[in-house]
Amino acid sequence: MSSDRRFLIVETGQPVPSMRRYGGFPHWIRVAAGLSERDAVVVDVEHGAALPDAHDFAGVIVTGSGAMVTDRADWSERSATWLRDAAHAGVPLFGICYGHQLIAHALGGEVGPNPRGREMGTLDIDTHAAASDDPLFAAAGPRFLAQTTHLQSVLRLPDGATLLAHSALEPHHAFRWGERVWGVQFHPEFSATHMRGYIRARSGPLYQEGLDPVALVAGVRAAPAARAVLQRFVRFAGALLRD
Repeated sequence: MSSDRRFLIVETGQPVPSMRRYGGFPHWIRVAAGLSERDAVVVDVEHGAALPDAHDFAGVIVTGSGAMVTDRADWSERSATWLRDAAHAGVPLFGICYGHQLIAHALGGEVGPNPRGREMGTLDIDTHAAASDDPLFAAAGPRFLAQTTHLQSVLRLPDGATLLAHSALEPHHAFRWGERVWGVQFHPEFSATHMRGYIRARSGPLYQEGLDPVALVAGVRAAPAARAVLQRFVRFAGALLRD
């Protein structure tokens, strides 16, 4: 993949400490997306790295984070402005969890604590009718499994966004804005190992919230259909360069 076909991974946070032995979010994303190290450039915006010209890349993937969009950290707000400009310029974008929320915020949506509480574990994601002809979600079918972990949500989609998927606890699990921008609340980059590790790391708060981490760990399953959504984004963005 030549330099102008590489993907930019915007790193907005780190995994929980117990899972860092498996690498950071950019590594997990690259593996899940089928990208080699030379196919991706990582920019750690959480620690102050400057974002490059978005047009130099085939597409942009924004990672998850333990941070909260509602904290309006300087690095997060700067990234939101950059993402808004990139979206309006037609650059393909794909946001995961925090990235999903940050893109929604950047485009005028509303982010805040999920009133239904924490969502965690391998869960069913149901698609909407609009997903049937979406480049990333059409092949997912009416329902698929995904790994989830979040406290905040996109409470209101940006104007002009198309809702693509929901779950029992999360009404806005996936959206598309325009023709080249997607956000997903679930984690397509998480393996079953990642998901089990996250549940164990959050076992204290889960117990306090009346949830059973042992049962959640036991319920973890592979989620290849969710991972395929990320892979289809990479193929979609790459195909635009050949058109």
